[in-house]
Parts: sequence; C-alpha cells; structure tokens
Amino acid sequence: MADKSIREARTPDAAPDAAPKETVSALPEDGISRRKLLGTAGATGLVLGAAGGAVGYAAAPSAATPLSSIGSNRVMFHVKHQPGITEGLQARGHLVAFDLTPVAGRKEAAALLRRWSATAERLMAGEAAASDDTDVARDAGPSSLTITFGFGHSFFSRTGLEKQRPVSLDPLPDFSSDQLDKARSNGDLWVQIGADDALVAFHALRAIQKDAGSAARIRWQMNGFNRTPGATAHPMTARNLMGQLDGTRNPKPTESDFDKRIFVPSSGSHDPAWMANGSYAVVRRIRMLLDNWEKLSLKDQENVIGRRKSDGAPLSGGTETTAMDLEKTDAQGNYVVPGNAHARISRPDQNGGAAILRRPFSYHDGFDANGVPDAGLLFVCWQADPLRGFVTIQRKLDRGDALSKYIRHEASGLFAVPGGAAQGEYVGQRLLEG
Repeated sequence: MADKSIREARTPDAAPDAAPKETVSALPEDGISRRKLLGTAGATGLVLGAAGGAVGYAAAPSAATPLSSIGSNRVMFHVKHQPGITEGLQARGHLVAFDLTPVAGRKEAAALLRRWSATAERLMAGEAAASDDTDVARDAGPSSLTITFGFGHSFFSRTGLEKQRPVSLDPLPDFSSDQLDKARSNGDLWVQIGADDALVAFHALRAIQKDAGSAARIRWQMNGFNRTPGATAHPMTARNLMGQLDGTRNPKPTESDFDKRIFVPSSGSHDPAWMANGSYAVVRRIRMLLDNWEKLSLKDQENVIGRRKSDGAPLSGGTETTAMDLEKTDAQGNYVVPGNAHARISRPDQNGGAAILRRPFSYHDGFDANGVPDAGLLFVCWQADPLRGFVTIQRKLDRGDALSKYIRHEASGLFAVPGGAAQGEYVGQRLLEG
C-alpha cells in the first residue's frame, strides 16, 4: 500500500468561482503493487444535483492538470464515514444489488462482508485483488475508486437480525410518478462503485461479483457516468442529460448542520448503535423523457426548472449562486420563478428544512425500436433520516413539480449504510458480530 498517497480532498459542492482543494501525493516510482499509472485527463472537484428528478454535477479545475493526476488520486478505505458519500462525483459508476442465496445466513453474510471489505481496501489502494485478479486494471492507479456497502430491508430477516433493523429502513411510500420494476428494485445488499477510469470501475465490479461466491447472487445492476474530470477548461457546474446546470444548492460539508442532516450521530439517535456515523441511501432509476423535453422551447425548459439554462442563474436574476427571489413578479404580476418550478419546490426552506446529499450518475441504456432513448439518472441521495429527507421532498415534488411530466421513476431502493470500518474491521462487523 502506498502510504504517501492520500486521497484528494474534494467537497461534493463548490461555488463555481472556487477552485477545488486538493491533496494529492505522487505514487512511488515503482507504482502501487504491480501497477503503473496510466495517464488520463486532469483531476477535479465535483458538486452534486438537484432534488427528486434533477441532477447534480462537477466543477472543473481552473487550470490544466498533469495527465497522470487522475490515476494517482486515492480515496482511503478506513475512514469515519464510508467512502463514496462525501467524495465528488466520479466519471464512471456501477450500482449493484445482491440477494443472499438460500443457503446463506448471518455467518455467510459476515464472511462475505469480510471478503468484500478486504477487496475494497486493496483495490482502492491501486493493488490487485488478493487472488484470481483479472488484470483489467493492471496499468492503472487508484483513479479515485470508491466502494460503498449497504443493507436492504430484507437482509435482516434473511440473517435473523430483525431486532437490529432500523425503523428508518421501513419501505418508502408509493409516489404517483412511480412505475417501478420490482426486479430492479431493493435487494438484501447494495454496492456502489465509482472511479474516474472506466476499467478501474469495471475491475472493481467484477471483483465484488466474484467475491460473492455461493453466498449471494446479483439481483440487479446498473451502469452510469458523469463528466470526465478535466473536460471543461474553466470552473463551472456540469450539465445533466437535459442540458441543465445543476448542483448549486447541494448541502456543503462546511455547513454547521451538514453532519446532522446527512449522517447518523454516534449517540442520541433512534437508530441502532451499529449505524453510528452511517447514512441512508435512496437509489432511484429515473428515466428522462428526452424526446418530450427537447420539444420544449428554451423559455419553457427554463420555467420548468426555475433557472437559466445557459449559466444556472435563478430566473429572478443574478448568477448561479445568487439567492432565488421567490416573491419577484413580472409586469403581469406572475412569479418570475413559476410556482411549480423544480428549483422552487425542492428548496429546503420550502420543505421544513429537509435536505439530502445528491450523488448521482447519468445513464444511457440504448434506444428502442422507435429510436427513443432509455436515458436519465441513477439518482443516489444520502441523509440521516430518509423520512425527513427524501420522502419529505419527494412528496412535495409529487404534488405539483413541473419536471414530473418529463421524468419517470422506474426502479427504487433504500439501504442502510453503516459507518466506515475501523482499521482491522470490516464494514458491518458491529451489526453481524454485535
């Protein structure tokens, strides 16, 4: 393991005029394990998307960065909160859910999480898998790889741990925009993989699948992407597949109440002790009805979102980070930011302070026989309490969000993601061996 390599300090949200802070050390000349760095594009800080159906995204670096920098970026595995939550969006991602096999119970689940944690630690350090490595990422460095593990509602009955199941993991309510495919929803176990290199991400996906062995089988799997770090020449918030800038209002780790909103406290919570420093992930496959969306005029698209398409500024005026004036009206007395605009409805101050940390991936799964794209958002959001976070916001959006006509929720899951594993521990050990 390369002790001199420390992860890039990237915040999940940044003002467009602020360059991301970085702490990146060069890898040793002989590489990490048997790998050498494969030069790619430059590194970047990233920001995240708008609530419900919109997307959030990246701020590019203010100056060109060395081609070798992406491969050298490393995220640590043994941290307070699991990796893949507060780090910036990555260029490539895989979401995968597993169900335990009929022969697997608590003992087999514990052995599986032990294997997965060991593999995640090695791969995130840029090392090969401990055995039977495929060599897919042989030439690459860590490339900001993160691997995150969570437990679904059904996991606890499968392992006899019903008494340890958090109340916050109760199933999400139905929403009017839902057209959910049950086969692509929920699951006993959930794994999120992200990296800034496609081969590194796939290598991790394959290693996690192989490690499952006879203990678990894949229930569903989805692939996503975001803007490649270094793809923009100047700092800006990236665009989603609808062409909109998004990410301005994502909670920032520098805010005093960030941890309270996003992470389960170590004490004084209704959650079980094993969830301390953990979070809850809501995962939604949200299809964007792009053919319908692209028929709208520019003005109509901007009214749906409540922001200018060119620079993300609110329709009430100013720049992207200018506070939205919800009371401003035009000459006819109409709100400049329409009453059903997505950016208005999803604001925390319109939802009792409810806030979620969005960390999505876009996806494109081809075209149907009529040329209609199957594309949209693999929406992942984090919160300390999904009822007060995602559910509160989505209920509000469900009652009149202008964007709802142009999106469709096709798959869903809710997962309890425990805190990071301490040195010598595996993820979920306090649950499975407590």
